[in-house]
Amino acid sequence: MGSQRSKTSFLLLVLSLFSLLHKLETKHNTHHSHPHHNHKNSQSSAANPKLNQAYIALQAWKKVIYSDPTNYTSNWVGPSVCRYRGIYCGPAIDDNTTTVVSGIDLNHLDLAGFLPDEIGLLADLALLHINSNRFCGVLPLTLSNLTLLYELDLSNNRFVGPFPSVVLSLPSLKYLDLRYNEFEGPVPSELFNNKSLDAIFVNNNRFTSVIPSNLGMSTASVVVFANNKFGGCLPPSIANFANSIEELLLINTSLTGCLPEEVGYLYKLRVLDVSYNQLVGRIPYSIAGLAHLEQLNFAHNMMSGEVSDGICVLPNLTNFTLSYNFFCEEQGLCGNLTSKGVVFDDRRNCLPGKKLQRSKKVCDVILEHPVECEEFNCDYS
Repeated sequence: MGSQRSKTSFLLLVLSLFSLLHKLETKHNTHHSHPHHNHKNSQSSAANPKLNQAYIALQAWKKVIYSDPTNYTSNWVGPSVCRYRGIYCGPAIDDNTTTVVSGIDLNHLDLAGFLPDEIGLLADLALLHINSNRFCGVLPLTLSNLTLLYELDLSNNRFVGPFPSVVLSLPSLKYLDLRYNEFEGPVPSELFNNKSLDAIFVNNNRFTSVIPSNLGMSTASVVVFANNKFGGCLPPSIANFANSIEELLLINTSLTGCLPEEVGYLYKLRVLDVSYNQLVGRIPYSIAGLAHLEQLNFAHNMMSGEVSDGICVLPNLTNFTLSYNFFCEEQGLCGNLTSKGVVFDDRRNCLPGKKLQRSKKVCDVILEHPVECEEFNCDYS
């Protein structure tokens, strides 16, 4: 999937940080049942105020983890927090002679509980990964104390409430993953004023309202909105995304109206997926200028008109899906795109002479009333 590949690509940007953590593990022969640091560091932890703060935070967290099926946190005992499973220590950014807790990785452990206010005591955290667990409730406001946090992955849990605005106060955050939770209500426009975020995943929640009109003000390279109920039109201001966005996934977000021509200004775009919406009108011809485009998906909309040859000759196109629409003509190479080695799906359209198309009766109703995109009164709140 495009978003998953982009996540992997993005993580390469922080390879140096992970490399440091892995070197620490290798140096001290770390395993699930072994300490992350040697005894000298562990013994000195009592004299280190930052590790004392971490001890308070982690003990508070352990008390509110009410289900730990694999007993992963069973060794979270005593002040030597660098020996705890899932806890990574390293030198403080401002003082390499001071050991601090710099990373937490509790992914895929099926832990149940919530995040206590004391989590804010972990002020040196750069990485907080707790995806695929059963953490619930709302995020504590004390997360705002984590001013060095670079990656926050809360995906696939049971967090609730409105968009957690506390994440907007994290000045170092590059990677934000909130997908597969129960967040609801609008996504604040302030999220896209953030110039540090490189990847934004808010898919598979209960977000509503419309996509903020300042969407393009972000400098993120990956944005995934999929499987929410935003509605409204894609704002023309998306053109401002041109210098950064590489993957944009808007699958099943209740989008309406026509795709704006400004989509074609996103010259770095590699993946565009707007499938399973209520989009109408023609494919913007400007998309024919997206030379880096690899995956393009318009499936399950109400789009119509012709499919331009300019899109089908894009040099990097590998997957093009336009099934379940009302397209009536495929120009040039589009009529036999598979001959170019492109994965192509044009089922259930109104294409003369093609197999697996809609009935003439259904097509005539749509084609007799061509869509005029200018007629749509889009709400760009």
